[in-house]
This record gives sequence, C-alpha cells and structure tokens, in this order.
Amino acid sequence: MPRTFEVVNLGCKVNRVESDRFEAALRTSGFQGSEGHGADVVVVNTCTVTGEAEKKTRKAVRRALRRNPQAIVYVTGCAAALDAATYQAMDGRVRVLGKPELLEELQHPVEGCSAPQAALPADRVRVGVKVQDGCSNACTYCIVHVARGPARSVAPDGVIAQCCSLVEEGVPEVVLTGINLGAYEWEGMGLSGLLERLLEEVPWGTSSRMRLSSLEPQDVTEGLVKVIARSQGLICRHLHLPLQSGSSRMLHQMGRRYDAPAFAATVELLRGLLPTLSLTTDVIVGFPGETEEDFQATLSLCEQAAFSKIHVFPYSLRAGTPAAKRPDQIPFAVKQERARILRSLSGELRRLDLIRRLGSRERVVIEQEAQGRTESYHEVPVSPELPVGVLLEVEMVPRMLECHL
Repeated sequence: MPRTFEVVNLGCKVNRVESDRFEAALRTSGFQGSEGHGADVVVVNTCTVTGEAEKKTRKAVRRALRRNPQAIVYVTGCAAALDAATYQAMDGRVRVLGKPELLEELQHPVEGCSAPQAALPADRVRVGVKVQDGCSNACTYCIVHVARGPARSVAPDGVIAQCCSLVEEGVPEVVLTGINLGAYEWEGMGLSGLLERLLEEVPWGTSSRMRLSSLEPQDVTEGLVKVIARSQGLICRHLHLPLQSGSSRMLHQMGRRYDAPAFAATVELLRGLLPTLSLTTDVIVGFPGETEEDFQATLSLCEQAAFSKIHVFPYSLRAGTPAAKRPDQIPFAVKQERARILRSLSGELRRLDLIRRLGSRERVVIEQEAQGRTESYHEVPVSPELPVGVLLEVEMVPRMLECHL
C-alpha cells in the first residue's frame, strides 16, 4: 500500500511556492496525497508574520498530530526558525527542519515505489516561481526579516528555466513571488531586467501569462512600469502595492520607507503609464498610537488610489518587534470598528473598479468550474462549459457585478 502525505501551508505566496516544492518532492519520492486522516508524513510550513499567525501555526501542528497518529510531522518555515523548541516539545514525532534540509530529506524514494508522479496537482492553474527570498527592511511590526534573513535573489537562468518548464506544461498563469520582490538583484540586474529576459526567452504564446506578486512602493520605478506596459498584457496589468497606512506619521513609526505623498505619486505614475491598471493593497488598522485623524487619512488615500481590493489587517501584536513594546496599544473594539469601516470601503471600491471595466475585454484564466480570474485580479462568473485551465479573452459584462452587489 502506498505511503501518503499531507502538506499544510500557512502564510504568504512564497510559502505556497515552497510548499509546492515539498509536495513535488514527496510525489517524486513515491508518496501519494492523503485523503484526510492517517497520513504517514505531514509537512507544516509555518508563518509568524503576526501574533495571530503564530497562534494558527501552533494550532495547525497540534491538529496534524491529532489527525495523523502515526505520522512524522515536519515543521518548517518562519515560526519554526524563530522558536524551534516550542514545536519540538509538542510531541516526539515532530521534526523541526530548515527548508533546504527538509527538501533534501524528502527527496528520497520510498522503497518499492515505481515511477514518480506529476510534480504539481493537475488542477493548479496559477503556479508561483520564487525569484527572491529574505528582507533587508525592518518594519517595526514585522519579524520576518529575522526569520528569513536578508534579501537575496535567484539566478535569472534558473528563473527562466522554471518559467519555460511551466509554460511548456500548459500552466496558464505564472506568478513571480518573493518576500521583497522589488529588491530582486543579480549581478547588477534588477527586476525590470529580469522581466525583459523573461519576455524574450520564455515561449508565452497566447495561452499563458505572467503576474507579479506584492511590490513595495519604493521599488516601483518608471523603468519597471514601462516594461509592464510594453508587454501588452503578457505581464498582468495588476499590482499589489502594500500601503499599510495613509498617514505619514504612522508610516514613519511603522518603519516604512515612503510617506503618504510618495505613495500617491507612485500611484499617479502607474495610472499615467498603465491606464487600465488594477491596484490591490494591504492596510493595517489600529497600529499603536493610531489616532482617528490617522485613520481618516488612510480612508482618504485609499479612495484617492482607487484600489480594486484592500486586504485589511487589524494590528496583531507580535512579540519580539518594536511595536509590541509600545504602551499606546489600540483597544480591540476600536481596531475592529476601523477594520469594519475599511472593509466596507474596500467592497465599494471593488464594485466601482468593476463598473469602470464594463464593456472592455480582458484575458481570464478559468480557475474552477464557472469561475475565472481576470487580468485585473477580479473573480468573475463564466460559462460552466469553459474548461478549467484555459486562458481566453472575455467581455466584461454587467452580470459579473452580481457577486459584488
């Protein structure tokens, strides 16, 4: 009987890419995906970006131990890197390993197993390629730069080879990811140079495209935007640009490397060169010391930027960060109310962005039956007759607004 595995992924898109590699290694080694309980091997790829994320991580490891009583449970990732002892103490079946060590350990075929299985699940239509890891910033609410170390990049030849392989396998959307993607640098080549090589050397055709994951505002240059514009949709005209706060005072206290006017100027540059661009963002509400005036500044800048979606995060205290030591923590009820107001604004801005797109045409990846993802990163209803994994051009019509009313 074949041995089985489960990979539990928590956190960011980079974690998702790394979890895909663990799964590919296990499948290649002869393991099969578990249907639920009773796996022989479980990998928990952890997150520690906030205190709440760390709680979810501990809960996920305990659940894995409980649901899989015979399994070896590998714990890896940011939370494990910072506090290996906590997870090791949970059970004798837990093994805490760094990601390179874990990948090497998983790449050993099970005795008696036949040919390797497919590296990726058949239903994955958006696949990430990690081009950068680590972060050399030090935002005062974040500890990821400690867990992952300083910024470092992947050689462009390796990135190009991965993208070529995915396109040849028929993957319709390749997502370039990194902990700080805009910090990509290899022997003097920045992100815009990498994108130019990818556009030239990968056989994208009409059935595949590339998307960028999150970019820090200070890393958006005119040269980068012009490369995206020249690609005419081969690089999706959508960017995720974390704002975190619309108050320059708060941004300074967060340790962010821009102020509110600089962010607004970046948005103006983007809109000028990419008129059809869709912008999504992250915002933290209730950061220590945030006043009502600071919060109103955030609402104002979000409206000015015309985001198509806002990921709202009530500030979650993360032990070991400067912000966690501050005495001016915001009451829970205030954070929740500000989050509610901002989420309501997000819903309205998303609806308005869709309305602006009515009558235009966008390329859409069919992600699951009757649902697609537009270039502008909207989930839209599509004909159930369209096969999953197809990339095609559709007209943006009023019925696509139904799930946003």
